[in-house]
Amino acid sequence: MKYDVIVIGSGPGGYVAAIRASQLGKKVAVVEKSEIGGICLNWGCIPTKALLKSAQVFNYMKHAAEYGIIAGAEPKPDFEAVVKRSRGVAEGMSKGVQFLFKKNKIELIAGFGVLKPGKKVEVTDADNKKAVYEADHIILATGARSRELPNLKIDGKHIIGYRQAMVLPSLPKSMVVVGSGAIGSEFAYFYNSMGVDVTLVEFLPAILPIEDEEVSKQLERSFKKAKMKVMTSASVEKVDVVDGLCKVTIKTKKGEELVNADIVLSAVGIATNLEGIGLEETGVATEKGKVLVDDYYRTNVEGVYAIGDIVHGPALAHTASHEGITCVEAFCGLHPEPLDYGNIPSCTYTNPEVASVGMTEKQAIEAGYEIKVGKFPFSASGKASAAGNKDGFVKVIFDAKYGEWLGCHMIGDNVTEMIAEAVAARKLETTGHEIIKTIHPHPTMSEAIMEAAADAYGEVIHL
Repeated sequence: MKYDVIVIGSGPGGYVAAIRASQLGKKVAVVEKSEIGGICLNWGCIPTKALLKSAQVFNYMKHAAEYGIIAGAEPKPDFEAVVKRSRGVAEGMSKGVQFLFKKNKIELIAGFGVLKPGKKVEVTDADNKKAVYEADHIILATGARSRELPNLKIDGKHIIGYRQAMVLPSLPKSMVVVGSGAIGSEFAYFYNSMGVDVTLVEFLPAILPIEDEEVSKQLERSFKKAKMKVMTSASVEKVDVVDGLCKVTIKTKKGEELVNADIVLSAVGIATNLEGIGLEETGVATEKGKVLVDDYYRTNVEGVYAIGDIVHGPALAHTASHEGITCVEAFCGLHPEPLDYGNIPSCTYTNPEVASVGMTEKQAIEAGYEIKVGKFPFSASGKASAAGNKDGFVKVIFDAKYGEWLGCHMIGDNVTEMIAEAVAARKLETTGHEIIKTIHPHPTMSEAIMEAAADAYGEVIHL
C-alpha cells in the first residue's frame, strides 16, 4: 500500500498531524499499536483531569457549610465509581478521535510500526502478521512512558507508575509519591483529597522545580495546609516490602527517615519510546534519547520526520500537536513559522492550579534583563473571595527598557484557563502598558493579570 503520509503513533502529536495532512489533500494512514489517542487521551491528560474533577467536587461537598449549604450526611468517595467515570471520559475522547479519522478519510493500521529503509513502514499486528507500507513522508510520533529509577522498579502492585495510579482497585490508606513535577503533584493532590495519607518526595529544593520559586513555595504551603507531608531535597534510597507494606527509606539533609506506605507512586519523569522502531537500521540520528530534527521536524533521513516527546523540547500534548501541524504544513509547502519554544504554556492541575509561560524572575535576571516585576494576590480579588479560595497570585515580569512581557506565573483557581491571555499577548509583542489599558471584566480572576501588570509599573489600584 502506498500513502502520501504515514504517521506512527496516534497521540496528540500523531493524530493532529494526520488530520492536518488530510486537510491539505494528502492520503494518510496512522499506525497505532494500542489505544487511539495515545497516552494523553487514554492514560494521561484527559483521564487525570477527570479524576481531579472528582476530587474537586468532593472537596466542595466537604466544605459545603462554608457556602451556606447543608449537605446532609458526611460525604465519602466511591472510588470505584470515580475511576469508572475517568475511564469513561477517556473512552469517549478516544472514540472522538476515531470519528475524526473517518471524517478525514484517514486509514488506521493497527499494529507495531517499524521504520524501514526506502520510506517504508513494516507493521506487525496482534496476530504477529507483518505488512509493509510505503509513503513519501513518514512521521514518527511514538511518545514516551514512565521512567524507572534503578532503585525504584515498578512492580504494578506496591511500586506503581501513573497508569496503575489511575485504576487502583481501592483507595490505599497511605502513599509515597516520588517526584513533584506536574504528574507527581497532581496525583499527590488527588489522593490527598480522597483521604489518603500522602507523602510527596522531591529530590530538588522545591516542588514543581521548573516553576517560578514563589509559585513553588505557594503550592507547598497549600499542600501542607491540606495535611500533605512534603519532603524537598530528599531522595528515596530503597523500598522494602514487608507483609504487604512498603517501608520507604528517604534520605534528607538531616539523615535517613523511614516512611511506611501501602503504595509508592514513581513519578520521576518519562523515557522516550525509541526502542525497536527502526532508527538504527535507517540511520536516523539521535542524541541523549531524543531524535535530532530541524525547525520543521525533518530528521537527517529524507522523508522521515519526528515530533512530540521523542524530540527535544517540553513533553507536552499541546507542544506535540503544534509540532505536528508545523511539520505537515512545511512539507506541504505552506511556509509555517517555526515554533517559539520560549512561549509554550505549562499547566499543573492541582488545587490551587499552576500555569506559566516565559521566563521566571531568576531566568530573566540571569539572562541580563533589567526587569519590572508585578504581583497581585488573589486575597485581594473579589471573584476569588466570592468563590471561596483566595490562595495564590499572578506574577508578571517585564523588560524595564522596552516593556516586553518576559514571563507570567500564576497559582490559584482556574489559572490554567487564564494563561492563554499571556501566551497570546507575548505572541503579539504586547507591552505591560497595553495590558494595563486592556479592560478586563469585573469580577473575574483574570483581573489579577491587569492588576499585576499595573503593580509592575506602580499603578495598581486594589493593593
